[in-house]
Amino acid sequence: MIAVLTLPVVLPVRGGEVSLRHADENDLHAVVGLLADDPVSAARGDRASEADEPLYRAALLEILADPSNDLLVAVVGEDVVGTLQLTRIPGMARRGSARLLVEAVRVRSTLRSGGIGTALMRWVTDVAAPATGSSLVQLTSDNARTDAHRFYERLGFAGSHRGFKYAVPSRPTSG
Repeated sequence: MIAVLTLPVVLPVRGGEVSLRHADENDLHAVVGLLADDPVSAARGDRASEADEPLYRAALLEILADPSNDLLVAVVGEDVVGTLQLTRIPGMARRGSARLLVEAVRVRSTLRSGGIGTALMRWVTDVAAPATGSSLVQLTSDNARTDAHRFYERLGFAGSHRGFKYAVPSRPTSG
C-alpha cells in the first residue's frame, strides 16, 4: 500500500458518487470479476476461474505488502464497480523523477461512460501523483483498446512512446 495516499475519498460522478479506497483481501473476487468482464483481459486468460484463485490471491497479497504498489477499488454502496493498480517507480531519468504507473484500470461494463473512469484518472493525476512525488503519470493500453485510447487522450495523456512486451515462456518445475 502506498502509505501517502489518504483514502477513502468520495469522488463525484454523473448521477452520484463513487468511493475510492485501498483494496483488501475481501475484494479479490470483485477485482477478478472486473478483469474477466473485459474482453481483452478474458482473452488473455482472466476468466475468474476458481482454479486460478490461489494465483490471484498470491498476487493481491504481494501488491498489498509492497509499499511502492497499491490496488484501489471504486465502490458504489457496497458494490465494487472499478479498480486500478498504482506503482511508484523511482527513476534516474528526468533529473531523478519518480513516475506513477497506472495498470489494470477497469470499470464494470454496465457502468462505462458514466464518469467513473474519468473520476478515477483525475484523482490519479490531481491527487495521487503529487502525493507520491511523481512528476509523470504513465500507462500502457493494449492496441485493441481504441475506445480507451480516445478516453486517455481526452484526459490529456499523450501517446508519446511505443511499448514492447515479451511473454516469458513458462518452464516446467522440477519435481
